[in-house]
Amino acid sequence: MAKSGAGQGLIVSFGEMLIDFVPTVSGVSLAEAPGFLKAPGGAPANVAIAITRIGGKAAFVGKLGDDEFGHMLAGILKENKVSAEGINFDKGARTALAFVTLRADGEREFMFYRNPSADMLLKPEELNLNLIKSGKIFHYGSISLIVEPCRSAHMKAMEEAKKSGAFLSYDPNLRLPLWPSAEYAKEQILSIWNKADLIKVSDNELEFLTGSNKIDDESAMSLWHPNLKLLLVTLGEKGCKYYAKNFKGYVPGFSVKAVDTTGAGDSFVGSLLAKIVDDLSIIQDEAKLREVLKYACACGAITTTKKGAIPALPTHSEVLEVLKTGAK
Repeated sequence: MAKSGAGQGLIVSFGEMLIDFVPTVSGVSLAEAPGFLKAPGGAPANVAIAITRIGGKAAFVGKLGDDEFGHMLAGILKENKVSAEGINFDKGARTALAFVTLRADGEREFMFYRNPSADMLLKPEELNLNLIKSGKIFHYGSISLIVEPCRSAHMKAMEEAKKSGAFLSYDPNLRLPLWPSAEYAKEQILSIWNKADLIKVSDNELEFLTGSNKIDDESAMSLWHPNLKLLLVTLGEKGCKYYAKNFKGYVPGFSVKAVDTTGAGDSFVGSLLAKIVDDLSIIQDEAKLREVLKYACACGAITTTKKGAIPALPTHSEVLEVLKTGAK
């Protein structure tokens, strides 16, 4: 059996890492939860670990509090073979916390503790530029765009990565409770839109960004920009739609018993990036791209079967097992 499902080029993931507190009981509101399990999370960190779980190479760039939780998170990255050379610690601010629950109606509810948290205070001059420049792919979200100085650090890191020839991957990962307003969120998310080579949005994010309640090709293609090479729209358990320069299509998802959807999109993105990092021409070859997307959908599905994001990210052998059972 193959040991790795991934290429060996370095993927640098930029942004926030935090602790998700997940209720010990499913289907309740945060107020009703009798207790919480702490689970490491934060989309860019989840993506980095999703990459190394299947045998790829990843580094994380961000800022944590110089506190027990911050050092615990840095330790989790190292345990998962993610380079932590890009991490800074802030003595004056805490590591971010998020309370996340899946209510009985299936909707996720978030409550964030960031006032400000360490990740928001990363400064451009604190960036490990050598690490950023050594990545073949530079991956990021939008939460780092909300406030200064982190926004300037994000812009600088993205610019340096692009200058060094990196492929830019963007997953907005919309978390409206963190933004001052929905209008500002949309404006900022779209402010860096045309820089990315690859963009992944969820069906909900597509609706938010286009103002349409349709998840169709026309709606998706309204987000296309001239520099873009691949646009992906994830549809939860239903799989994903893909749009490249010369083709478009749909890959079905996998039927699993979902417990917690946290991190599923990050698992999808991380595995996809790990599969293409050594051969970016895959995204122009529909047959090869479909295989990679099928693998990524399996990774996303497996991640929903356990609580928390990072604890649930699959290994290559686990993905092969699900691929054998087939898509629904």
